[in-house]
Amino acid sequence: MAIRLTRIYTRTGDKGQTALVGGRRVPKESARLEAYGTIDELNSIVGIVRTYLPEYRDGFGAEFEAYSESLRRIQNELFDVGSELATPPDGEYPQMHKMGAGEIKKLEQEMDAMEKELEPLKSFTLPGGGVLNAFLHQARTVCRRAERVCWRLKREEDINDNLIIYVNRLSDHLFVQSRWVAKRLGEPEFLWDRALRIEEDVKTARAAKSSAGRGGKS
Repeated sequence: MAIRLTRIYTRTGDKGQTALVGGRRVPKESARLEAYGTIDELNSIVGIVRTYLPEYRDGFGAEFEAYSESLRRIQNELFDVGSELATPPDGEYPQMHKMGAGEIKKLEQEMDAMEKELEPLKSFTLPGGGVLNAFLHQARTVCRRAERVCWRLKREEDINDNLIIYVNRLSDHLFVQSRWVAKRLGEPEFLWDRALRIEEDVKTARAAKSSAGRGGKS
């Protein structure tokens, strides 16, 4: 489908409705709009990662171009996802692109390659440690939300199963990216230490109780 943007504001949405591909008008708070709007939000965060990426070129070394291209591809695929979500079954057209097994397989192959460089996790990771890591975690959480919204939409209307699978794999991909980026850049990876804090609190309380029992004497 040819895309031509001649004027950005149209005033056609001022009554709280907007047109899907094919012309059908729906409320702006509909699940379909929430789905592709969340994908658009996700794409914006991946765009932030791409914007900062050149500042870390040296840290990625020979992998910089491949990683940069991966992010570029993902942004374009997210536009494909958004376009598909904006097209209800009655608005589909010949040669319309739909997310398929190929896009999913590519994400899985990239995850497998990145994970070969990573140590197995012994705890959950916390967002942060570096700028790219933090934004990738933000992208991951928005991607998870996008998946939930897509499932809500699927309860109401038929949507492509591969589209939802792609969004699910992408959230995993973004998580692995965050770890791989931290490893490549030599940045710290923060781990969830809730159990460790509890153990330290128990030790402190026991020491205080013991000291009190001895009258505070060593």
